[in-house]
Amino acid sequence: MGTENKTKINRLINQWTTGAPSATSYLVASGFGRDLLVKYKNSGWLEPFGRGAYIRSGDKVDWPGALFTLQTQLGLPVHAGGKTALERKGYAHYLPARQMRVFLYGPRGLALPAWFTGDRFGVEFVVTRTNLFPPESREGFSEFKEKDFSVRISAPERAMLEMLHLVPRKVGFDEARLVMGNLVTLRPEVVQGLLEACRSVKVKRLFLYMAESQEHEWLSKVDLSKVDLGKGKRMIVSHGRYDPKYRITVPVDREGMPA
Repeated sequence: MGTENKTKINRLINQWTTGAPSATSYLVASGFGRDLLVKYKNSGWLEPFGRGAYIRSGDKVDWPGALFTLQTQLGLPVHAGGKTALERKGYAHYLPARQMRVFLYGPRGLALPAWFTGDRFGVEFVVTRTNLFPPESREGFSEFKEKDFSVRISAPERAMLEMLHLVPRKVGFDEARLVMGNLVTLRPEVVQGLLEACRSVKVKRLFLYMAESQEHEWLSKVDLSKVDLGKGKRMIVSHGRYDPKYRITVPVDREGMPA
């Protein structure tokens, strides 16, 4: 290997983020041609990571590292949210010993690369493509440190709204209610901004209904006159109990109240 090639492979390895793959398109744009990447693979420096990505030989990559690549190298508007973000921040009612389902959120039309599959990481990706919030909305995000990098995830305020978006199809009502019970320190100013931006009447009503039933103090600091709760009724579950204040149908007796 010539001096120039040695310098180039050293630069590649030194700039590589441990625990994360690199997208082939990103590497090519950074000056490492496809033929050169094949040479590095044949020399044992790199390993293919599905179609369209590489990892450093011997490196172990989990889903957060792959998400980091999507966010930073490919610039995709996808993040860990809902139940997954709440688990990462310690708010889940029950923390599994091993994460089996990872909830990801992005706008409608989001396309993920072929190499980004849950089978590769031993998890099931639940990808929700939704316009729950305007695409330009940057409210309610935080960072989660993982090894040598950080990934963008939802802050608890946004994550709870995202979780409720999947009730009852993919998330149980009882589970969401128990998680809401843990959220005693939500920031009312963040809640305010998210409720005003949220496009789902059902999600906003259910969020307020659960927060009120848990008697969270931060709710008193939210100005509901600025929140559009829409018109008409919303059915969360069939054959449930109708709550006249928030005009939603919820499971019977879940809150210890008469049907």
